[in-house]
Amino acid sequence: MIERLWQLLLELWGYLGASFDPVRDTLDIVLVTLGIYWLLLLIRGTRAVQILLGLIVLIAASMASEMFQLVTLRLILDNFLSSAVLIIIVLFQHDIRRALARVGRGFFPTVSAQQASQMLEEIVRAAQMLSQKRVGALIVLERETNLDDQIEAGSPIDAAVSKELLTSLFLPYSPLHDGAVIIQRGRISQAGCILPLTLRSDLPEGVGTRHRAAVGITEETDALVIVVSEETATISVVLGGEMIRGLDAPRLRVVLTEVLSGERRDLRQALEGPRLVEPAPADANTAGQPIQGEAATRVRTGSAG
Repeated sequence: MIERLWQLLLELWGYLGASFDPVRDTLDIVLVTLGIYWLLLLIRGTRAVQILLGLIVLIAASMASEMFQLVTLRLILDNFLSSAVLIIIVLFQHDIRRALARVGRGFFPTVSAQQASQMLEEIVRAAQMLSQKRVGALIVLERETNLDDQIEAGSPIDAAVSKELLTSLFLPYSPLHDGAVIIQRGRISQAGCILPLTLRSDLPEGVGTRHRAAVGITEETDALVIVVSEETATISVVLGGEMIRGLDAPRLRVVLTEVLSGERRDLRQALEGPRLVEPAPADANTAGQPIQGEAATRVRTGSAG
């Protein structure tokens, strides 16, 4: 085995000595490295990372089976990995579609910075009003991953994002108040949508169906979700399976702006720094007082809270 590895190293060294061009090959390596880094950033926070790790483990197991002459295991893995290209296309079809859409969006932007800022302000004002009225809400903002394959039973809307429309959609007498509102390309595209629920059993106490749906859609996509609790009137944001609860309007505005502008890739980074203020506690004597410590304001799904 050692002799074989040594021979492979000698062959590789001879190949590099005969065909290596410093300028050309260095440029080639740099471009490939940047491409891999960009792809890793693209799938960060989605289940594609877990799938990629699983494929890496299988490839490592195949190499180990060849090294230690494990014939049966090697036969099984070789047959499985022989269709690796097809497997990767099937498993990563959403991420491939998202990457292509992101490239195209760079040349043909659909939402200007001014429109995005106005849209976020309308969402923040709507969430604040719904929280004050103790009306439950679930607002999903599409980012790079297309959400059409993840939602069910939605009613087409195709309207501009406004506080009045968002509020009216979630009022109890609205026929669409039970589902989620989907915002795509800067417009409200659908309402009354059914989202996939997370199957996790380690979510914080007090989390209801809306929060489970928010975690479920963010486990499958890179969407950003705003949840208003009907029971507690608290505002939460969910991204990549991570949940932050107890936000008020100013902090919600900061989180949405920093995450959607690309300045922060996750919620923990977006909320580094100032303390959060609990919005409208039940006790009027404690309203507006800062909550001390991260445990009271920042909850990562799966922690005890």
